[in-house]
Amino acid sequence: MNRTNVAAVNRAMVVVNRAMTNEYCSSVSSSFGHGFLRVEFGSDCDFDPPLSLCYLIFFAVGVVVTTTMAKKELLKEYEGDESNKKEVSRSDFPPNFFFGVATSAYQVEGAYKEGGRGPSIWDAFSHTEGKIIDKSNGDVAVDQYHRYKEDVELIAKLGFEYYRFSISWSRIFPDGLGTKINDEGINYYNNLINALLEKGIQPCITLYHWDLPLHLHETMGGWLNKQIVKYFAIYADTCFASFGDRVKIWITINEPLQTAVNGYDVGGFAPGRCQGSSIEPYLAAHHQILAHAAAVSIYRSKYKDKQGGQVGLVLDCEWAEANSEKNEDKTAAARRLDFQLGWYLHPIYFGDYPEVMQERLGDRLPKFSEEEKDLLRNSIDFVGLNHYTSRFIAHVPDSPEEGDFYKAQEMERIVEWEGGEKIGEKAASEWLYVVPWGIRKVLNYVAQRYNNPPIYVTENGMDDEDNETSPLHEMLDDKLRVVYFKRYLAAVAQAIKDGVDVRGYFAWSLLDNFEWAQGYTKRFGLVYVDYKNGLSRHPKSSAYWFLRFLKGGEGKNGKKD
Repeated sequence: MNRTNVAAVNRAMVVVNRAMTNEYCSSVSSSFGHGFLRVEFGSDCDFDPPLSLCYLIFFAVGVVVTTTMAKKELLKEYEGDESNKKEVSRSDFPPNFFFGVATSAYQVEGAYKEGGRGPSIWDAFSHTEGKIIDKSNGDVAVDQYHRYKEDVELIAKLGFEYYRFSISWSRIFPDGLGTKINDEGINYYNNLINALLEKGIQPCITLYHWDLPLHLHETMGGWLNKQIVKYFAIYADTCFASFGDRVKIWITINEPLQTAVNGYDVGGFAPGRCQGSSIEPYLAAHHQILAHAAAVSIYRSKYKDKQGGQVGLVLDCEWAEANSEKNEDKTAAARRLDFQLGWYLHPIYFGDYPEVMQERLGDRLPKFSEEEKDLLRNSIDFVGLNHYTSRFIAHVPDSPEEGDFYKAQEMERIVEWEGGEKIGEKAASEWLYVVPWGIRKVLNYVAQRYNNPPIYVTENGMDDEDNETSPLHEMLDDKLRVVYFKRYLAAVAQAIKDGVDVRGYFAWSLLDNFEWAQGYTKRFGLVYVDYKNGLSRHPKSSAYWFLRFLKGGEGKNGKKD
């Protein structure tokens, strides 16, 4: 290349860089369907490059601008007028749509050696050096075991109709085996349920929220052993018999993907396994699916006619949006959704795992017998969806994330628009960005892919940092969380208008609590818990915003009037 052409290339790259930021483009038009791009440069483009170089420039600008504009159009299309409203009202939802708050046993109960409770895998994991970022644990957590009446009073004052909580398996059966019921555990949950009902609050119970009895892990390998299906069924049967006369919404398992991937692949959650990551996560998930189906079968055969309740499964899903118009990115995004939702919903609705998982995992993916397929089909009364955030998905041959689960997907999760702008405002956790349009898309996806089942949004929320130096009044003024709930709820309302059968919504979380491997460094609560002053409870601005919202008002800033 001669010096003239080198200079031309250098000038060309300057133009390309400027064009990317629209500083020197007087007009840009694009047809996304055909990838055609026209760029007219301003007066600073005063050189005459070779024709082949022009093609190179136009191609480079075309790729960047087309991708950027496609993403910007995405925002306009899926946020819509409803999600851009400054306020959202209770009247935007059907009259029979309910609102609740959620927690889980290990995150809030505490009393880990009281009331006959046996140890769980999270007790062992959190007591292991280096597993929890702030070296904390759930021994006391936020002490709901002793303060449940106070917390029920808070739920009632804030106007919520439902409280979703989980039962600690090892509080019912200390060793998990189902041979001897712990009456103190039964009494505790009876008291909690009755206290809720006295205040007009309906209980929604999750049977398993990650806290497996430690004995089952140590003696039989936990979710890696098929025998656990039998023990889970015994546990579920006991809970249905003990509490089902007052509980109408049951959840078998919360986020089985997190147990399988973070527990048995990456190792970041209890039981912290990563030695057999090419097989173990799929085996753990397989047994969780069968345990779910076994519990549903028991409920339908023994309790449903008399108790009249419903049983569902809760799945977590971040929306996966293709990073570009390239077919390989679109395919990667679809693959990502199959590995998240299809992993569990395909066996339930179609009798087997998604084809893409079968193709990519081969013999590492366990097989269902014909009898198991029959047990699985339609073993769900509703889909519980935990949704917090979204990602752009690009196809890459080698995923940058750890774990076989991610490597098998051949994708990268991206949080930036072209040019470096984030997909949404970042919350405290590295993984959580405020992307309201994602929840509308994932709700529509479930409806379209699985014949529009009843859906409850079982978790939705965002976190703040635990800032020990900030005064209390600043920690209570959670402006971004108010914005988060407004915009996500507006998107849920829009999904209902789209025809999605969404019937209820639970905000995560009622209280700041033990946030798993992050310990107490992140705060998701509507109610601030003062860890240094007796675990006192203080409603945040977002709690008061919900109070007004649930009363039919809109509220301006969420602060207490």
